[in-house]
Amino acid sequence: QLLLVESGGGLVQPGGSLRLSCAASGDTLDYYGIGWFRQAPGKEREAVSCISSSGGSTNYADSVKGRFTISRDNAKNTVYLQMNSLKPEDTAVYYCKAYAAGRGYWGQGTQVTVSS
Repeated sequence: QLLLVESGGGLVQPGGSLRLSCAASGDTLDYYGIGWFRQAPGKEREAVSCISSSGGSTNYADSVKGRFTISRDNAKNTVYLQMNSLKPEDTAVYYCKAYAAGRGYWGQGTQVTVSS
C-alpha cells in the first residue's frame, strides 16, 4: 500500500516562495504519475500540476504557469512543487496524488497560506 505524506506548507507573504514535498513509502514511485491538487475553502479541488513517471512530461494549470515547478527525485521517492511569486489566491490545502493503472493514492494535504 502506497502512503503519501505532504510537507512544506506554511504561512508566507505575497511574493514569497515555498517548496512542497510529497514523500512516498510502502512502494516505489517509479511507475506512478504524480499530481498536485489544491482545495481552497468553499471551492472544489483543482489540479495544479502533474508529472509523468519518468519526469519527462509536466503540465501546469494556467493560474500557476511560470510560477510553480514540479519535479521528482525517484531515488528519494519524493516529488516536489516549487512555488514562487505566491499570491493570496494560492491559499489552499495542497494534496499530492499518485496514479497508475487505474489506482490512485492521496496524501493528507498540507496547508499553504499566502497573506501579509
